[in-house]
This record gives sequence, C-alpha cells and structure tokens, in this order.
Amino acid sequence: MPRKEFLKVQKTIHIMAGGPEELIPSLLSFNLPDIEWVGVDYGVIHLLNHKIVPSIAFGDFDSVTEEQLIKIDQVTNEIKRFKPEKNETDLELALLWAIKQKPLKIRVFGATGGRADHYFANTMLLARPECIGWNIEIIDKQNSISVFSPGEYTVENRSDKKYISFVPLSEKVNDITLRGFKYPLTNKQTFMGSSLCISNELIQEIGYFSFTSGILMMIRSHD
Repeated sequence: MPRKEFLKVQKTIHIMAGGPEELIPSLLSFNLPDIEWVGVDYGVIHLLNHKIVPSIAFGDFDSVTEEQLIKIDQVTNEIKRFKPEKNETDLELALLWAIKQKPLKIRVFGATGGRADHYFANTMLLARPECIGWNIEIIDKQNSISVFSPGEYTVENRSDKKYISFVPLSEKVNDITLRGFKYPLTNKQTFMGSSLCISNELIQEIGYFSFTSGILMMIRSHD
C-alpha cells in the first residue's frame, strides 16, 4: 500500500511560459495523457493555440489583453493571479509550485528568447537550491537546458541535439570527468566563465559525466 501511494503522486508537469512562439517546439510528442500542463501568463495563450487547456495558470497577466484574460478565466480550472509588483517572476512561482507536487519530471517551454534578462533569469532558476536535485529541463526548438549537482550521470546520444556543453554555475567545479565524448576529460577543474566544456559531442550511444563539487549546467543544442 505505501508503494502505491507513493506512485500516485508521481507525475510529469509541463510548464509553458510566455516566450516567443517561434522558439516553442512542436508539442505533439509532449502532450501525453499523463501530463499536467501549467500556463504562465501569456503561456496560457500559447497552450490554447496548441489546443491544450492547462489545469492551472500563474501570472499577473500583464502581457495578455482583456479579451484573452476573459478566455483564460473561462477555460482554466484554477488561476493563481498575482500583482505585477512582486519579488518573484511568474515562472519562478509556477516552478516552485510544481516542485512541491513532487513530480517525476518538469519540462519548461517558452522560457527562452525575447528579452535577455528574462532568458538569463529563467535559465538561472534551475540553479536555485529548491530546484537542484529535481529532474527539470528547459526546452526550445534548438536547445535543452538542465542543471546538476555533484554526482555521476549518463547521457544518451541524440541526433537532434548532438552538441553538448557544460557551463559552471558555481565559482569552481571540481574533478569533472567526461567519458564517451569526442573531447574527454579526467578529474579536471573548471570555473565560472571558463569555456573548457563548450561544444562537445558524444562518440558512443551512452556517455558519462561526473564531478565532485559545484553546480553544472548542461546544454544540448543543434545548429
């Protein structure tokens, strides 16, 4: 019985933010029956345009028209509305809510492109202490972004995103090791601002990376 109760709360949550429509990938392969969708501000409109109705919406909704807001009120089961003057971004509030649901995975769409301050703030959310250790991925048409704490990890070869970069988000990342990569490393130290681990590629189906301290962002991309 305890095992069944544990599985019951495990789910995948997809969050759609309000970034440029042209950077949002096709959602056909992501819109599965067991997915819970969350809309963030104009991201709700993105979802509705893809014929997806979110179970919950977050935002101050300062980027939607009055007509669009009425539509959001009509179709969305639950709306968490906030004042524009607040300490957190709408996406931050949605992401922290999603983590509290204890999901198996969180995917975030519509979080890149457009204003550079929003782009950087959204990607750096993954380095928040509350987010570290959860399976969270920011996805757009060209990139997927995730953040890791010290440990050992595997990474699968993907033809659609063959370039893999590792970006230090802490002052130092110690003992980084890459195996199965075109440019392998063994127990190297890298630091914030270094380009040591930019634009690598896998040369086998499964690669391995590990490090002993620091915070590391992995970016998978295609040209």
